[in-house]
Amino acid sequence: MKKHRSGFVNIIGNPNVGKSTLMNAFVGEKLSIITSKAQTTRHRILGIVNGDDFQVILSDTPGIIKPAYELQSSMMDFVKSAFEDADVLLYMVEIGEKALKDEVFFKKIQNSKIPVLLLLNKIDTSEQQVLEEQIQHWQELLPKAEIHPISALENFNVKEVFERILELLPEAPPYYPKDQLTDKPERFFVNETIREKILMHYKKEIPYAVEIETEEFFEDPDIIRIRSVIMVERDTQKGIIIGHKGSALKRVGIEARKDLEKFFDKQVHIELYVKVNKNWRSNSRQLKRFGYNN
Repeated sequence: MKKHRSGFVNIIGNPNVGKSTLMNAFVGEKLSIITSKAQTTRHRILGIVNGDDFQVILSDTPGIIKPAYELQSSMMDFVKSAFEDADVLLYMVEIGEKALKDEVFFKKIQNSKIPVLLLLNKIDTSEQQVLEEQIQHWQELLPKAEIHPISALENFNVKEVFERILELLPEAPPYYPKDQLTDKPERFFVNETIREKILMHYKKEIPYAVEIETEEFFEDPDIIRIRSVIMVERDTQKGIIIGHKGSALKRVGIEARKDLEKFFDKQVHIELYVKVNKNWRSNSRQLKRFGYNN
């Protein structure tokens, strides 16, 4: 019999390099929301991939930034924790990138005692010569890392990277039940789906000033009934979220419902409300309530 391998594989990198796309490609489910905006991921999200003789616990983390307010500091705490429990570290960069935006984090990668796979993403947008230059650049910066050119979006080399991860994992029993997909509850995915629609449809500061709280989640045999509140920081933001005669909020609700029906494979009824929660991004008590600062 094959020995069982299990371990934690943590994905880190700058904002918008494709970490969430890769995580979803590995897991085969949309666990992390994906938009073209930076700082889409706020939490550390686990995705669990199970096989007969392995369990890979993947961790998507927020993009590395220099924090400007307390919410961002909490987001960077999730990244710090990713260094502490990893069996394999996936450092993701994109073509044209030169280094992490935080030197402290970069030095941690350079000095890492655990295996580091440097994933050079978005190679489908690059020419061969540029790719070769980038590989050389990263080999000089991180001589101990294994470099794998990939395209997470096009699923190029993703299977090969996953097979390499399995080779690097320690022999261990599974850490989670074999039928478990993630460590997050249903309400988390409701919140993230709504937030994704807001990131897609609103501009400037609005998406970053928003937090979602699902107050009710009732599952009947045929339908899931959801009531969620969209928190904003100011009255003007509330008006923008709702839109003329509620049209903007209605669009968010319709699109979120469609995605959630696919995710839960069941009919969904969703009610959305908007409330002002002043300066919640800089309020420790409120951040703890929303699952940060834990």
